[in-house]
Amino acid sequence: MDADRSHRRYLLTLLMLFLLVWGSLAIAPEDRHDWVLENLLVLALAVALLLGHRHYLPSRSAATLIVLYLCIHQLGAHYTYAKVPYDAWWQAMTGESLDQALGWDRNQFDRLAHLSYGLLLAYPIHEVLIRLGVKPGFWSLLLPVDIVLSTSAVYELIEWFGAATLSAEEGRTFLATQHDRWDTQKDMALAAAGAVFAMLCTALMSWRVNHLARRASP
Repeated sequence: MDADRSHRRYLLTLLMLFLLVWGSLAIAPEDRHDWVLENLLVLALAVALLLGHRHYLPSRSAATLIVLYLCIHQLGAHYTYAKVPYDAWWQAMTGESLDQALGWDRNQFDRLAHLSYGLLLAYPIHEVLIRLGVKPGFWSLLLPVDIVLSTSAVYELIEWFGAATLSAEEGRTFLATQHDRWDTQKDMALAAAGAVFAMLCTALMSWRVNHLARRASP
């Protein structure tokens, strides 16, 4: 019972921290219309967690990963993904341009966000699948990658539909392709790569736990 209360207290603390970040970044965003559109994702996830909280409470690890991803997303929503000033922040800390050092000619924050989608959310998806009855093993590791890739494709379709119905300027802001004709494919590939890496780490950790358990058993 004490462990359950401690777990719920941890989740509540994470929620309060996220609401603090969300409230701070909701103040005077770069583009209020784009901010509202980007926050539809947060609303959808919040509704899903609230509706399913009696059947599924994320572990501490899963909840922390979810909140980390949402904080990255909120940063992109505040500045718009194409204008997050990470290079200016890096220059303020080091005196050097990160973009110039790495040879980047575009704002790369949206790439980070898509990579983090797979990297940070694949494990929570894996955990949900286990709770739903999928046995730990190959399929419990492959399905999160499939889900990340398929939902990335759905999101890209939503972006395309939204951009087609918005004004030209609002559409460009929402898409944030920055004139890259392969932007959609690269975003999906990064999300999938992040999910694959996360599941490889999950498999390695699971193997290590099982290995230690076998060694400890008489």
